[in-house]
Amino acid sequence: QLRQFRPQSRFLELVHRIDRETSGILILAKKRSALTALQDQFRQHGKGGAEKSIRKSYAALVVGHWPKNVKVIDQALQKCLDAQGQRFVRAVSADRPDGLRSISLVNAVQYISNYSLLDVHIKTGRTHQIRVHLSHQGYPIVGDPKYGDFLHNRDLSRGTYRFGRMFLHAQQIEFNHPIHGERMVITCQLPADCLNFLQALAG
Repeated sequence: QLRQFRPQSRFLELVHRIDRETSGILILAKKRSALTALQDQFRQHGKGGAEKSIRKSYAALVVGHWPKNVKVIDQALQKCLDAQGQRFVRAVSADRPDGLRSISLVNAVQYISNYSLLDVHIKTGRTHQIRVHLSHQGYPIVGDPKYGDFLHNRDLSRGTYRFGRMFLHAQQIEFNHPIHGERMVITCQLPADCLNFLQALAG
């Protein structure tokens, strides 16, 4: 769609991906040199993050009151296939050879009804990291179709405060500009459906 909208941009490629159900910031490159430079920063982030690598933070709404004393989740993750051949990620013990160390920093921003709005900064960039980390702690993300609370999600999609998708939003990303090296900080506020849902919960 972006290539059709910008036919003058002969080279237009995604630098990274976010889950289909996630809203927020997505970086695209307009030339190959920018693509490779930014992808190199993402690779550093996936290894635990050098000082000048990508830094990403997300807003997530979870079911329950997140304990304020829990600031760090250091939990290994493993990619798996279910009986139907569908891919998923699960938390595993750190001594498993196929488990990848994964670290998320969590801060409770606001408590609304029986929910917590969290600011989550990921130190590693594993597949579904935030979703699995939070669910493993017992606080699934609202609307998460794979790792969330199915019955709760169903009730939300039908109830008074209807919300039909996953409440996970890529709200900030930092990276070094691929040409001049300046540190860039890009932010994106919560979209209208998330803000309206929070307002409805607050009453």
